[in-house]
Amino acid sequence: MADSRFFKRKGPFSVQDIADLTGAGLVNAPDPKRVFDDVAPLQNADTSILSFFDNRKYLDAFAQSAAGGCFVRPEFADRAPDSMVLFTTSDPYRAYAKAATAFYPFDEANGVISDNAVVDASAKLGKGVQVDAGAVIGANCDIGDGTIIASNAVIGEGVVIGAGCKIGAGSTITHSLIGNLCLIYPGARIGQDGFGFAMGPQGHLKVPQLGRVVIGNDVEVGANSTIDRGAGPDTVIGNGCRIDNLVQIGHNVELGMGCVVVAQVGISGSTKLGNFVVAAGQAGITGHLEIGDGAKIAAQSGVMRNIGPGETVGGSPAVPVMEYHKQTVALSRLIRKKK
Repeated sequence: MADSRFFKRKGPFSVQDIADLTGAGLVNAPDPKRVFDDVAPLQNADTSILSFFDNRKYLDAFAQSAAGGCFVRPEFADRAPDSMVLFTTSDPYRAYAKAATAFYPFDEANGVISDNAVVDASAKLGKGVQVDAGAVIGANCDIGDGTIIASNAVIGEGVVIGAGCKIGAGSTITHSLIGNLCLIYPGARIGQDGFGFAMGPQGHLKVPQLGRVVIGNDVEVGANSTIDRGAGPDTVIGNGCRIDNLVQIGHNVELGMGCVVVAQVGISGSTKLGNFVVAAGQAGITGHLEIGDGAKIAAQSGVMRNIGPGETVGGSPAVPVMEYHKQTVALSRLIRKKK
């Protein structure tokens, strides 16, 4: 069970409640009014617990689990313990996410503006906005209904933030327009100067960065990640993007909708990612490139050329992933021969 000092649980929820919420089918469910008190992994569950099975690696744990209910693909239903209520679905993990969110809903704004916050008189705050101690909201900001500004966050002059967002503790946002339902984690830095200089032997002359950061709806920006504002064009993050911790996004970068950018990725200026691109951990992408829709970039890759739609690449410099694997095998064979 989750630690009640940190997580507030709702419920219980009945079998029928869960089925209605997730759209899952029911197997071995003689009593639709039976309730579940919590969610937990298969190996930690008891008869009051709802769990999920989504990876063949854990088939034995599923078959031996004491969980009262479980989300599972229909083809594995016959491997379940006799006493387990089964919620059958083609995507158990997604269904579990919906159920777990019902038990542990995301934070909602309490409408309290701390006496220890600094809010400029010209700032416009929507209904129910929460501003915690130490937060600063600058002149002419516009904060949407139900948004949370956590402790010591700094919102610069003129920034627009939509409804239902959470701006994490100690984060800073300037020169930005942010949509609805966005989650900015603690320590994120959004809208600072892009890294732009006119370089030369006489010195590196700073170029004014006159663009903005424009973030769509339902975007997450991880802890201590940075998104530089544009040099003239804007830096754009599309709807539904997920940006992990410690990611650097340079000026004028554009991300289409639904991109996933994993920890420690760096994207250099003016590169454009299409929709639903995945960049795995520590990948580096040079500037002024185009990455097509649905492309996948393996961890620690160095991308130095355009990538076509749906292409998967790996290595440094990045090449088609099968070619990368062949290179790895060939290098391994060379090393063995030398030995």
